[in-house]
Amino acid sequence: MKNSEILELSTEELAARLSEEKTTLTKLKFAHAVSAIENPTRITKVRKDIARLNTEITKRKAASASN
Repeated sequence: MKNSEILELSTEELAARLSEEKTTLTKLKFAHAVSAIENPTRITKVRKDIARLNTEITKRKAASASN
């Protein structure tokens, strides 16, 4: 997920997407623990997406608090 895509989402959509990504990460970790997944770098990409989403949510909360 690109930063430009994240900026276009509303705060509610960000929260929903964050929840989806966390679920995906949990499933990927479990699948990788049971047997090696085809593309283990996908775990890293999902983790980075979660970090990007959290960063944007934090920015928006800080911006609304300062206003």
